[in-house]
Amino acid sequence: MRTDASSVRAARESFAAGRRPAADGPAYDRAEATGSPVLHLTGPILLGPEEELAEAWVADGRIHHEEPDLPAGTGIERIDGFVLPGLADLHCHVGISDEGTATGLEGARAQARVDRDTGVLLIRDAGSITDTAPLQREADLPRIVRAGRHVARTRRYLKGYAHEVDPEDLPATVAAEAERGDGWVKLVGDWIDRQVGDLTPTWSADDFRAAAEAAHAHGARITTHTFDEETLPLVLDAGFDCLEHATGLTGDTIARAAEAGVPVVTTLVNVDEFETYASQGERKFPDYAAHMRRLRARRFERTRDAHDAGVQLLTGTDAGGVLGHGIIHDELDELAACGLDPLAILQAASWGPRAFLGAPGLEDGAPADLLVVPEDPRRDHRALRDPARIVLGGAIIR
Repeated sequence: MRTDASSVRAARESFAAGRRPAADGPAYDRAEATGSPVLHLTGPILLGPEEELAEAWVADGRIHHEEPDLPAGTGIERIDGFVLPGLADLHCHVGISDEGTATGLEGARAQARVDRDTGVLLIRDAGSITDTAPLQREADLPRIVRAGRHVARTRRYLKGYAHEVDPEDLPATVAAEAERGDGWVKLVGDWIDRQVGDLTPTWSADDFRAAAEAAHAHGARITTHTFDEETLPLVLDAGFDCLEHATGLTGDTIARAAEAGVPVVTTLVNVDEFETYASQGERKFPDYAAHMRRLRARRFERTRDAHDAGVQLLTGTDAGGVLGHGIIHDELDELAACGLDPLAILQAASWGPRAFLGAPGLEDGAPADLLVVPEDPRRDHRALRDPARIVLGGAIIR
């Protein structure tokens, strides 16, 4: 049975008073860096696609739209340039090594710092073997919104990454991960079926619906890894809140995602690797290899069509496990290759993800997590590659 858009929206609203991170949630409310300088940002301050301020100040780790009252003799550092909220990576695996094993906290910390130094100041960790909750208290790291550990079908995913469960255990596992994380659960929706020799959904329509209901009942949103075409109607019917990769989008599912307000996290840098995955599996699974190549070939067209239809695009890199960290700017270049203009890229990489996660931007009193760049990124997104300043919690990182 197809779920109509109003039912999907009602399900999505059911967790609004629950555990979803907000401006006072665990990922955003922490001690700001002590002893940070007072900064005078001469702007423009890019609050959103159509809103800017001429100047702003940073004091006590927070943004002020008007000059704050300061003790006499307080030193103020002036910083010139275009100011915008830090970039976001909404599909990132902090805590998974290149070998697909747990890094431990020290390794996860190092990965987060690599991302931070590229301007990524907000991460939604879309499934990790390592529990990164202790990192949320570290003021010099990006804000991390955790989705717990991946949930996958038994023997239908990368070995060691996920909780692998059978359908009868799926709702309970989703509920447990909803309690563990920060208002997100990540389900693996499709993978290669070795008996079929191609990508297929790993769950039935009833399974997807039960997973979404369990997540929402526990105050969480649910997202899914999905490469193939068949999975997308099932998860849209079930009321999922987000789509990861979504390489199998068609005209119909693009229209449905746009109508339901379900965003796509792009991960185009990972989709570019589909040729590698196809080559690795081609001898045993030629249909899978051909399918992966088709998905890769139409990645730009699919992404542009989704954007043009009104689907919200959010940036993600899929860093961790296969791809190295610190590649957000490669993802932005891929969005440009799809035909998105610089303003749309900024919306996908900065303003949009923060609104979607309930994270502060540059509103008055928000934590000062921001970038200062010398050129206008609304004219050329590549200005973001070399920020003059990275400020996190009011502290100058660089």
